[in-house]
Amino acid sequence: MTTLIVLLVLVLLVVAVGGWGVGAYNRLVALRNRFQNAFSQIDVQLKRRYDLIPNLVEIAKGYIKHERETLEAVIAARNQASKAVQAASARPGDVAAMGALSGAEGALTAAMGRLFAVVEAYPDLKANQNMLQLSEELTSTENKVAFARQAYNDSVMGYNVARESFPSNVVAGMFGFQPAQLFEVTEPGVREAPKVSFT
Repeated sequence: MTTLIVLLVLVLLVVAVGGWGVGAYNRLVALRNRFQNAFSQIDVQLKRRYDLIPNLVEIAKGYIKHERETLEAVIAARNQASKAVQAASARPGDVAAMGALSGAEGALTAAMGRLFAVVEAYPDLKANQNMLQLSEELTSTENKVAFARQAYNDSVMGYNVARESFPSNVVAGMFGFQPAQLFEVTEPGVREAPKVSFT
């Protein structure tokens, strides 16, 4: 009888530990999927931004004939950022991919800032309706990127905390749950969206 009770207690203990392990694993999977989904929202907004930039440059080309270098820098930075977001989309949360994306986004924002500084010197371009409309769309998209980045970073933080907390860190270690990287803007001048008001 005593052996049966001990055996029953051991079975219940194994079931309880197994149930806890399954629950911890499922929670980590859900949190990982949540931050990956949050990155896909950033991806959507960044692609929209990248689609707007060539249109902006095309409109500016007709007015800014002597600023070809600035226009080419914007397109080059846009293309680099587009490649970086594709790499990050394949591995959201990966330290190297997110670092490359942050750097490429910083370079693009700096190039866009130079473009808008040049645009200020051309009153006809500033008054162009297409330029005003594209600038408004770009500003709206920049705001959406900022909100999506915040949601992504919140999801990454929740995942990383769960991954590092005891006792779920045991499950995370056993099943290879890697830490996720925040999407941070590292250059101080890049922390703000470029000003695109032409009024």
